[in-house]
Amino acid sequence: MMAVDLPPLAGELLLDEPLAKYTSWRVGGPARRFYRPADAADLSLFLSSLPAGEPLLWLGLGSNLLVREGGFPGTVILTQGRVNDIDILPGNRLRAEAGAACAHVARLCARSGLCGAAFLAGIPGTMGGALAMNAGAFGGETWEKVIAVETIDRRGQVQRREPAEFEVGYRQVRGPEGEWFLACELQLKIGNSAAEQIAIRKLLEQRSATQPTGKPSAGSTFRNPPGDHAARLIEATGLKGLRIGGAVVSEKHANFIINTGDASATDIEQLINEVQARVEAAQGVRLQLEVHIVGEQA
Repeated sequence: MMAVDLPPLAGELLLDEPLAKYTSWRVGGPARRFYRPADAADLSLFLSSLPAGEPLLWLGLGSNLLVREGGFPGTVILTQGRVNDIDILPGNRLRAEAGAACAHVARLCARSGLCGAAFLAGIPGTMGGALAMNAGAFGGETWEKVIAVETIDRRGQVQRREPAEFEVGYRQVRGPEGEWFLACELQLKIGNSAAEQIAIRKLLEQRSATQPTGKPSAGSTFRNPPGDHAARLIEATGLKGLRIGGAVVSEKHANFIINTGDASATDIEQLINEVQARVEAAQGVRLQLEVHIVGEQA
């Protein structure tokens, strides 16, 4: 491992830290270096200390991510629970840091009488991940509410940027190279607090009724093709219940792959590949991944 001369840091640095306990699939090999920053200022200091070419992986709640069993050969930065400040601003605006859970943002907005963020309750991740992929649920998408973001680069420098500086599409966002989302500012509206909280409860009830929320998964595995749904294509191909090792296509929602308890990252990746191949052969559509696969094979 390359030696790094680190300045005094307030966070926690771990070496060869297993990532399975930080991912919603509950699989994944170790991170060569794993850092829990104390706050945004500490994160800036840590980033400025790293070698220029160090591979970086940003981790929130660990959904939408598959880490291979060989682990991640670089530095993983955990923002969830650390870089997670949320502030109500004048003008019906809200600032949320990257590690803030989307569901927490939705509930805080509702309690504060701000409406427009209820859909975030259906996103099982943090605001950093939601910004990076324009996450959406129940007809709403993250960037519809964004009026500004803060990014951080490898030198630990923070920039405030406007939405016009990013190309935003369905489950993809492109912006300045070498920068990561540190925080966002959302424009909301004054609403009825009780009604917004009821809306969130109904959304969560709908999610629980249609998705396998109580079992280890990464959320939706594939993006919806234009004019269609990945789940419909998978189900039409007869793949509900398809299993490789401990990984299985959910019987409740075909676009979810479940870890039944003893799945490996390899089981899940092989099942992903098998679903893609069979759907393409039967339906003529190549499903594109919504989850990100990172790391090395064991």
